[in-house]
Amino acid sequence: MHAAFILALAFLASATVSVPAHDVPHRHAKQQRLPTIGAAPAFALTSQDGVPVALSDLRGKVVAVTFIYTSCADTCPMLTALMVSVQDKLGRDFGERIAFVSITVDPQRDTPDVLKQYADTFGADLKGWAFLTGDSQVIREVTRRYGVFAAKTSKGEVDHTFLTSIVDRKGMLRVQYLGVSFDPEEFRRDLLSLLKER
Repeated sequence: MHAAFILALAFLASATVSVPAHDVPHRHAKQQRLPTIGAAPAFALTSQDGVPVALSDLRGKVVAVTFIYTSCADTCPMLTALMVSVQDKLGRDFGERIAFVSITVDPQRDTPDVLKQYADTFGADLKGWAFLTGDSQVIREVTRRYGVFAAKTSKGEVDHTFLTSIVDRKGMLRVQYLGVSFDPEEFRRDLLSLLKER
């Protein structure tokens, strides 16, 4: 089975409840394109450098969107490390034709400076990777529209689901990976496959 998961109706702007993710059959090389879910939810947030970044600014690139927070002690570091490993294997395509975006689910604590330190700690290449924060209400809306659940616990931690979304060069949401243990090589191939589409 293909490691990627697809969510269908959860990404419509009017949706309030995510539909369950399900497996999609493994694609045979050169025989089947990644599915198209719909237009990727727009966002306009602030980067680790304190500058505005919108999804529309990345049009023309294949974009991977994740949701993390910097004080997470377990799964967020695993996901970020996995993405760094893919970043390192993309070569010149990373930054020029492929971009990563990590949006915090804890904007009260994750200021641009905190996000920049997090990126430096993991070796994220900021020429092609933006770590974004913003107003709490805006973050909640973006998170919801991408089908991600996030809620603060009494201890100040953030419980949230992990969905890594791939957006194609035209701004269409194509596929999502559920969790933090998906196959990085398959993820890399999916990113590259979208570069070949006309």
